[in-house]
Amino acid sequence: MSKPGASVEASQRAVAEVRLGGRLAGLSLPRQVFALALWPLLEQVLAFFVGLTDLLIAGRMVDGADRVAVLDAMGLGGYVAWFFNILQAAVATGVMALVSRATGARDHGLANRALGQGLWLGLAAGMGSWLLLQTGIPPLIHWVGLSPSAATKAEEYLRVLAWSGPFSGVVFAISAALRGSGDTRTPFAAMIVVNVVNVAMSWLLVFGPAPLGGHGIAGIAAGTVIGWIAGALTIVFFLFRKPSADALHWSAATLRPDGVTMRRIIRVGAPQSIEIAGMWMIHAFSVRVIAGLKDPGALGAHILAIRVESMSFLPGFAIATAGAALVGQYLGAGSREMAVRAVRLCWRAALLMMTSLGIFILLGREWLVGWMAPGSELHVRLAEPLLVICAVTQPFFATCIIFKTSMRGAGATHTVMRWAFASMLFYRVFALWALPHFMEPTLVAVWVVLGCDMLTQAAIFTRLHFRGKWLDARV
Repeated sequence: MSKPGASVEASQRAVAEVRLGGRLAGLSLPRQVFALALWPLLEQVLAFFVGLTDLLIAGRMVDGADRVAVLDAMGLGGYVAWFFNILQAAVATGVMALVSRATGARDHGLANRALGQGLWLGLAAGMGSWLLLQTGIPPLIHWVGLSPSAATKAEEYLRVLAWSGPFSGVVFAISAALRGSGDTRTPFAAMIVVNVVNVAMSWLLVFGPAPLGGHGIAGIAAGTVIGWIAGALTIVFFLFRKPSADALHWSAATLRPDGVTMRRIIRVGAPQSIEIAGMWMIHAFSVRVIAGLKDPGALGAHILAIRVESMSFLPGFAIATAGAALVGQYLGAGSREMAVRAVRLCWRAALLMMTSLGIFILLGREWLVGWMAPGSELHVRLAEPLLVICAVTQPFFATCIIFKTSMRGAGATHTVMRWAFASMLFYRVFALWALPHFMEPTLVAVWVVLGCDMLTQAAIFTRLHFRGKWLDARV
């Protein structure tokens, strides 16, 4: 008869014997998380400063009422850029899930096929984004309800920004494949190129000498497009280098269209595409509510508060990227226990980091908003109380980021889509629609509703994580 606890000890030994290959071989779990999260963290920090630079350039082009119009236009542009990114991230999710499973199972042929097919799907998603934006800009701006001056600036910005879609789609797909294989350094190098070129060209096209300078808000968008072109060329070049035996690489066979592999990527990514499209429409409704508030500059203040908040959630997304890659690799290696341990380690790290940064934002909120919008007391007054709500909701935000991203990494995108939609539709559509029937809507009241959505989703996805059914997802 076996001794009590013998089965637990055997299980622990089985977990301890699981070893990943490739770049993660021989590393402890904390070191694996660190190795995978470090470069995405640096990438997110760099992206934060690039976004900040775009706002600083926009805020210094004009003064007075024109500044309010430009910042409102950039606020809408930020949401559209987010739509670009998350639409293509649907393809990236499918690619990363398949590559990480294949890497964990030591199936390098499948990993390389997923890379090649992800390239074509990412390009197709980017072209789709370009087409949708080019045809949908006028009705979108009219529906949101920007002021005439802000609407003109927004259309000027978005017409140019749309051209970044195909190039960002390629970068997103290839980067996801590399991260799934355990290589987060190469995507970081490509994003350095994207962001450095973006900042340099945006500044030159706005403030540079004639004939390069003087292009206003369109110059900021053109700098972004040029940055994505440079990044796409860079990451494609990296994959043409002579690879090691287990590194992802191009070949004629992996680049040849493969319907089976594409369908596997789409099966995982399609639910997120639906989720993304629905999320964007729900957020667009929120933007419309905010743009319709009586306070002038409400939309600009809203986007400024989100920029400050990103100081906390961008590190959270970097940690979540590590968790998603490890979930896929450990499930591919046949260890559900290590997949769960990886997620919970990432959860604790994100809670600690994001809560600490939330406290920093709370204490320095006036200075942070003033730094991003110098000379605009209106935006400081409107955005400052929003950051109090931001600080309070950080633990819930961290929970949502880690659990939802890890479930996507496992391929359980259907589960994430259903529950995220349910919460967002209730709070971000129904509650915001009902708000004027009970009180005079304000920007603070809108953010309280959004915070309630975050709290509810954190509770839902915590329960789903501990139930464990997401581990059964097929990729």
